[in-house]
Amino acid sequence: MIENKVAKSGLVTIDLEQFRERTEVVSFDLKDYLFMELILKEKDFREALENLNWSQFENKVIAVHCSTDAIIAHWAYMLVAAHANGFAKKVATGTPDEVKLRLMLENMRSHDWKQYDDKRVLLKGCSDEEMNPAVYAAATEELIPYATRLMYGEACSFVPVYRKKSPKPVSS
Repeated sequence: MIENKVAKSGLVTIDLEQFRERTEVVSFDLKDYLFMELILKEKDFREALENLNWSQFENKVIAVHCSTDAIIAHWAYMLVAAHANGFAKKVATGTPDEVKLRLMLENMRSHDWKQYDDKRVLLKGCSDEEMNPAVYAAATEELIPYATRLMYGEACSFVPVYRKKSPKPVSS
């Protein structure tokens, strides 16, 4: 009879993919609105935002950033957010990758990590898309108060990361 030692081990596997934002994150590059890719002219910018088809951002997350080395006034980000209101699910600053990471970390913070109390936990090592190391570091921080053991990788081949120390016996 073949025995499944992994199933019997009580090991709980967490796939961090579950924390990825499911809403599409789209780029809004302010560079496209700069004069000579250097200067943001308020009047021209306001006019461009007024004429933009904002319905293209319906239920999406807008990542507002500037891919050139221009100095952008804070009010420019505010104007984009104001115009996107009612269309976009959310407006965030940063490149799409930065925004995706920030949203993933927010999703992780709202997760109930207490369910892993006194469990042996394995953070799955392979994922469909490249996983930022910050995600693994954040998961580790969240799990350490609860998990008895924390590992990285796959059930058949993992790297031990953390083991809760047993309390020292009190001497009399």
